Amino acid sequence: ILRDTMSSIVQRIARQAFVTFRSPPRLGEEPNKTFLENQGKLKSLMTEVRASDLNLVPRRSDDGSPRAALYHPGAAPVTYMHICETDQFSMGVFLLKSGASIPLHDHPGMHGMLKVLYGKVRISCFDRLERPAGGPQASPALPPAQMGALRRSVLRSTAEYTEESGPCVLSPDRDNLHQIDAVDGPTAFMDILAPPYDQDEGRDCHYFKVLSETEPTGPEQKDKEVWLMEISQPSHFWCGGEPYPGPEVSLSSS
Repeated sequence: ILRDTMSSIVQRIARQAFVTFRSPPRLGEEPNKTFLENQGKLKSLMTEVRASDLNLVPRRSDDGSPRAALYHPGAAPVTYMHICETDQFSMGVFLLKSGASIPLHDHPGMHGMLKVLYGKVRISCFDRLERPAGGPQASPALPPAQMGALRRSVLRSTAEYTEESGPCVLSPDRDNLHQIDAVDGPTAFMDILAPPYDQDEGRDCHYFKVLSETEPTGPEQKDKEVWLMEISQPSHFWCGGEPYPGPEVSLSSS
């Protein structure tokens, strides 16, 4: 216990993620009590973490410093700092330049937790609807070759997050697709995904665009149904790498 108290909060988050995601609920499975308790502990730790805990200096797009030179058109709009990765989870920091977006994408069979470290992001969360097409809402008129890329989906929420906000949580069943936009300047967030993306295991990242909104099916419906189309990675989005400046993380069982 003493060792954990003296550990960096980044170390404690990594250890809690390791425990939480040892055997997480899969798609369609109800989470058990142990998982929910561990997930709650992880959310509490993520709520506490701040940019200074990772030795991150919040970036400004208008501070006139030499750092502003990084924002030239050829630079990656988004960069990633790798902290650690195991078979169970990955942990790192995404940094978005002013005006940048991470396009709408999915996390097949994955859990996730995202905590803003500085700046502000707008996160729009969607879910696939597995009901067969051809219900009350007709699908958009598309060439036959594109019909297979259509996904009936629902917009669950759109919300803004800052460093004062709690984490944004996703699961295989809920809020599994999202788009992340930088709002009013540069921003950064810590990101945990469990298990990590792995194309060989069927966990590839797919990108989507919103084609159309359907009419609400009734007065009680809060969620908004939408048609999404799977697309290739948008040309305006790519992710570069940056060295992680924060405390080292060890996940040995000792």
